[in-house]
Amino acid sequence: MNFAEKLRQLRHQKGLSQEAVAKAIGVTRRTYISYELDGRYPKTRERYAKLAEIFDVDTNYLFTENEAFVSQAGAKYGSRGMQQANALVSELSGLFAGGELSEEDRDAVMQSLQEAYWLAKKENRKYRKKPKE
Repeated sequence: MNFAEKLRQLRHQKGLSQEAVAKAIGVTRRTYISYELDGRYPKTRERYAKLAEIFDVDTNYLFTENEAFVSQAGAKYGSRGMQQANALVSELSGLFAGGELSEEDRDAVMQSLQEAYWLAKKENRKYRKKPKE
């Protein structure tokens, strides 16, 4: 179940309107509707915490691995980073779930992604500021 589906289900279980939830977390109704329908996510962890409090669930329940990644990208890189992370997750999910690639090809894509990650991490170490001694 994705974030939007969880919100919708929890809101219905509590018998709350979209307007009531939006007001309780400090956003407009339109913004809240975008969480339920447009695949958008709250920009702050505080909003997640308020949602969890309203629905009597653990904050972690509202996150899936992908949503946590998207949220962290947003916190670190702003709304553009969040959009890019969301697009990346969507494209990769489609690639792996679409059934177009053989298992061997999916493994090759995954291996390439891991190699790119480690190479970028190694390169970033070169440019990281070293602590003064």
